[in-house]
This record gives sequence, C-alpha cells and structure tokens, in this order.
Amino acid sequence: MSPASLSAGNLIRGWMEDAGLRTWVDHLGNLHGRVEGMNASAEALLIGSHLVIAFSDEEGVRFHSTFLGSAALAGVLPVTALQISDKSGVTVQDALKENSLEITEENLLQLKYEPGSVWGYVEVHIEQGPVLEWLGFPLGVVKGIAGQTRLKVTVRGSQGNAGTVPMSMRQDPMAAAAELIVLLESVCKNPKDFLSYDGHSNEISLESLSNSLVCTVGEISTWPSASNVIPSQVTFTVDLRAIDDMGREAVIYELSNQMYKICERRFVSCIIDRKHDANAVVCDSELSSQLKFALYSALRKMAGDIQHKTPALMSGAGHDAMAVSHLTKVGMLFVWCRGGVSHSPAEHVLDEDVWAAGLAILLFLETQL
Repeated sequence: MSPASLSAGNLIRGWMEDAGLRTWVDHLGNLHGRVEGMNASAEALLIGSHLVIAFSDEEGVRFHSTFLGSAALAGVLPVTALQISDKSGVTVQDALKENSLEITEENLLQLKYEPGSVWGYVEVHIEQGPVLEWLGFPLGVVKGIAGQTRLKVTVRGSQGNAGTVPMSMRQDPMAAAAELIVLLESVCKNPKDFLSYDGHSNEISLESLSNSLVCTVGEISTWPSASNVIPSQVTFTVDLRAIDDMGREAVIYELSNQMYKICERRFVSCIIDRKHDANAVVCDSELSSQLKFALYSALRKMAGDIQHKTPALMSGAGHDAMAVSHLTKVGMLFVWCRGGVSHSPAEHVLDEDVWAAGLAILLFLETQL
C-alpha cells in the first residue's frame, strides 16, 4: 500500500486491460486480470507473484507477515491478520482503508477461490541465488521451496547508567541478545552437533537439514537507544528456513530452550514470538515436466540446439506458491539474475532471459489448450 506499490499496480492494470483482460482489485488489494475462456465455468489456471495476479503483499516487510494476498485467495489467511500492525501502529485493515479498500471478516472469507474453480498455479521469479549463473543457464525449473519460520525475540533487562552500574550487577539485555544471536549462528552452522544429543536425530534427516538450514537476524532495535545508557529492552528478528519441516521444528524447539537458559543465567527475561510459519512445498511433478518441456522449446526457438540439461533447483526464498499450494498444484520457473542479488538496486536480469521466460510460459499455455 505504499505509493510506489500502488503506482506499479496501476501500470500493470493498464497493461492487462490493453491486452484484453478483465481486471478488478479485491478487498485485500490483490489485482486480478482474467482472460475468459470459451467455457466460463472451466477451471482456471492462475499465474502470479508478484505480478499477473498482482498479490498485494508477498514480502511481509511492513507487517512481518508474508503472503497476505495469496494466503487470502487460498483461504488460509486468519482473520486476526487484519489487526497486525506495522512499526507506526497502522494495522493491515487501516492501511487498506486509507486506500478506499474496506476489508471485513465476511468479505475476507469471500476472497477464497473454490478449489474446484482452479486447475493449477504457475509462477515465474528471479532465482535470487547464484546457481543458474554458475551453470550458465538462463532458466531453471523449481522442484520445491524451503519451509520458513519468522521469530521476534524480545529481551528485557534493567535500564541503568553506563557509568554507575558495576558490571557484576548488570542485567543487560544487549549483552544477552548478542549471546543469543551467536548461539543462533552456531546452531545453524552445525545442526548435527546441536541435535545429536536427543531423540530428534532419529526422526529427521540431519544431512538434509545441514544442507538447507539457514538462519538470519535481519533487524535489531534497542530501547532507549542512547550511547550512555544500559538498555532496558532489545528486540531482534530471526528468519529460519529449511527444506525439512520436521528438522526446522526441532531446531526451533531446541534453540528456544537454549535461549531461555541463557536469559535465565543472565537474569533477563526472554519472549519468543512466532510471527510467521510456512511449510516446505514440493512442486507438482506434472506441472514441472510441462514447464521443463516448454523451457527447452523456448530456448531452442531462441538459440537453436540446447546441449545442457535443465537444472532443477530448490528455492530457499519463500514465494506466493507456498500459500497457493494450499489451494491447488503449483509449478515454478526461475530466471537467471546477476550474482543472485535481489531486493537491491543492484538486482539485474537480462532482457533476453526475461523474454525466454515469457516465451516458455506462452508455450506452456499453448500445450494446455
């Protein structure tokens, strides 16, 4: 709901209408464009994220809750999500109302697509990783998406003057938070060692977990945030991802236990809130095969014979396909991006690779007719 996002949506809507699509914006801000078939009651193929169905919020940066738009269409967005607030105290419902979108519990539930009305979902996205560039290949088929958990950790201690409180008498949440963050890094670098002492190692694939587990502290804040004051509170975020859902849960369980012990030893309180959870998703094998065939056909049209095999990639980043998988089968294509850099002014793709992706989707669509 930022001015830039709304401007992009208006531009896309104009392109949709120029192409003959019927368009509308739903109560959660999702922009839809539909091509009517000869049989109006036939199942629809959805193409989306971040644009075509232009989902209103995939990233979750403002409200720390991802897939708001796609989760609503899939029927898995809880009504309570409307009351999630940003740093300024503005709720999702408030932000929508400021833009003339009245969302209520009733019309939120009405946004859900009926499963029988949808045939499948296809998504094209930049890889956000270096594999395609390393292989020298413009496109790849995605075989699955890692599960993800987002935590908000609040550490509370005792505020004091930086010069007058002896080190031995401090209840410093900043020092405690630093130890918690180092613990997180250690756990994610060596999950085998971390879980080997309990029964979890018999239930999960430690090798799969070790190969896919990544953890990130991307945001940290302190109060009152003055250079000469021992803070009273420190808050930081944790983004934890893995292909193995059971392994991810095991890590969170053990990590939380160890965090609470550290806080207890340091005489500070620790609150761990789970802000977002998404299970790992396996892409549909039939859709993936069809996308692979279309990919090869597109590249042959553009460059002639193709010598290399199409890479099958796992996605460590979350995508709207994760939410839509609750509604229907999903398939994805990745597009080469320079250095795997995304969410940055340095993000870059080649025009010919974007063209190849568009041509692949067109050929995929033609096979469905």
